[in-house]
Amino acid sequence: MGLTARVLAIDAGNSKTDVAIVTTDGEVLATARGGGFRPPAVGLDTAMRELAAPVAQALAAAGVTSVTHVSACLANADFPVEEERLASALRARGWAETVTVRNDTFAILRAGVTVPRGVAVVCGAGINCVGMRPDGRTARFPALGRVSGDWGGGWGLAEEALWHASRAEDGRGAPTELSRTLPAHFGLPSTHALVEALHLERIPAPRRHELTPVLFATAAGGDAIARALVERQAEEVVAMAVVALTRLDLLDEETPVLLGGGVLAARHAQLNDRIEHVLAERAPKAVPRVVTARPVLGAALLGLDRLGAGQGAQRRLRGHYEG
Repeated sequence: MGLTARVLAIDAGNSKTDVAIVTTDGEVLATARGGGFRPPAVGLDTAMRELAAPVAQALAAAGVTSVTHVSACLANADFPVEEERLASALRARGWAETVTVRNDTFAILRAGVTVPRGVAVVCGAGINCVGMRPDGRTARFPALGRVSGDWGGGWGLAEEALWHASRAEDGRGAPTELSRTLPAHFGLPSTHALVEALHLERIPAPRRHELTPVLFATAAGGDAIARALVERQAEEVVAMAVVALTRLDLLDEETPVLLGGGVLAARHAQLNDRIEHVLAERAPKAVPRVVTARPVLGAALLGLDRLGAGQGAQRRLRGHYEG
């Protein structure tokens, strides 16, 4: 390996893609941004064509046509067979000699630690958790929603809040301020009106995510049902983290537990304080910390790990993104 070796780092989520060309001494030669990476929605061929646009932009800006290694952290890479399928598609592009594909949660984990050791729980639109050790061992979950045992995330919390609000309003459930605060966010008089607007798409489906901050605000105001939903989310975050720590034999060692994604990075006091409290009970040596670094940093660091770059290169790279 020489200083001419380069990494093409890709962090591709459902809503956006970040790309960077990085040398093995930690210099960032070029960056680019594109749209979301959604093979299940648009098909693999279309998703790869869309991914190729920011990659081509970054390669051109760096003045190269190929690199040594592609380190890609991709949404929807939930099973090893999916990782291999995506890796094959990336290899076919001829961008690099070697390719590694991981789920995009690994990028958040690696961005938050100085060595590839720890656990990350991401709570954004959905919820996921991964863990890794320097020897290559990993822990992970399918993270496909309720079918794979998941609960929560921004989308799930919004759905739960609507469920309780609807039942409170029509009498099937206990009273909750959510039946007022959720529709009020959209200037509507009732939960019934909100449900109708969502069903008829007068309010676009993606805007349901706006209800999650309303849930947290309602919980902060003391509403019992809203508070119970927030506490359950905390329990789910801790449950995933403890399982990952256990699988990796890290439960009895001081280990970072990184909290990422929009819901956790927002630092809602009830949620994050509850996570710290419950985690301290179940994994006393875990060290929770919110990660706000851009995940493409983690993808690039994983690439530098693969090429054997030293700590100086990693510090230089971090300085670019965190300085």
